[in-house]
Amino acid sequence: MSERTFHFKQPAGTSRGVYTERKVWYVRLSDGEREGVGECAPLPDLSCDAREDYREVLEKMCEEFCRRQESQRGQSLMCSANSAHEGQSPCDSFEALRSYPSMLFGLETALLDLKSQESGMLFDTAFSRGEAGIPINGLVWMGRYDEMLKRMEEKLEKGFRCVKLKIGAIDFDQELDLVKRIRERFSFHDVELRLDANGAFKFEEALYKLELLSQYAIHSIEQPIKAGQWAYMAELCRESPLPIALDEELIGVNDQEMKRHMLNIIKPRYIILKPSLHGGMMGCREWIETARDMGIGSWITSALESNIGLNAIAQFASDVYGDHITMPQGLGTGQLFTNNIDMGLEIRGDMLWRQSN
Repeated sequence: MSERTFHFKQPAGTSRGVYTERKVWYVRLSDGEREGVGECAPLPDLSCDAREDYREVLEKMCEEFCRRQESQRGQSLMCSANSAHEGQSPCDSFEALRSYPSMLFGLETALLDLKSQESGMLFDTAFSRGEAGIPINGLVWMGRYDEMLKRMEEKLEKGFRCVKLKIGAIDFDQELDLVKRIRERFSFHDVELRLDANGAFKFEEALYKLELLSQYAIHSIEQPIKAGQWAYMAELCRESPLPIALDEELIGVNDQEMKRHMLNIIKPRYIILKPSLHGGMMGCREWIETARDMGIGSWITSALESNIGLNAIAQFASDVYGDHITMPQGLGTGQLFTNNIDMGLEIRGDMLWRQSN
């Protein structure tokens, strides 16, 4: 296991604060000849498994994961720089990690990497082979009005046809004016606008703000009020003129029946999934399948991982949604850090591509 700190090229502002650096842990599985690497990247004050003793808990989870694998296979399996072995499904081992999604995601990735024919190629898809790109949205971080306007213009100049704008950090009237100015220059035929409030609205004022925003052909708004208010969120989903997407609301809901129960109560238009936050790849598959059964759409985003995590998330998205993804995914975070790791990921226009070996 190794620990690494990444530094943002510019402060990343959210309604929960401003990030200037990002700490992640890498877990490794080895069979003595090959090695698989996975990224564990909890977000402070957001991940349900973010804790001060994260490293110590991760070490224990790795040991327990390996013990469960050994009991399933009857053969040796150890984490970090020791040994691992291919074989039966690791589902039982993953079940024990449901409450630790960032750790689960790292171990899932490491095991897929170990079993792959090509290092870093986790799924056999057109994207993984470098034959197809994935459409992504541009991301405009919270900041001062002039900063956000400049960032928005930069994304549009680069050819993004879908832009996600984080709101809730400055005066709402200024944010509304920013959206208005964008729409005056670019119609909804030219640019799809997504908003992410990160729970910044108070329930009492949320519907009024959503009505004002609805004038500007918004695709959807993510998490308008804080998570944990199911009755209020359900009311907003019923009354809102804008489609509502859930994100933070999904954190910590790891039981499959509870997932269905929550979606049945709130009835959002979309859910937005981050493997590091929402149950690893295993948990996200459950969310997607459950939502699909209920007529709820979804897309996948990264959660400020390094390129090792982003590579895994992008390939996972291509496996879940197939080789011809049309809905833009939130996978444009690979250029955030000054000291990122090269994984052969490249943004061309508004598409993410992977260079296969």
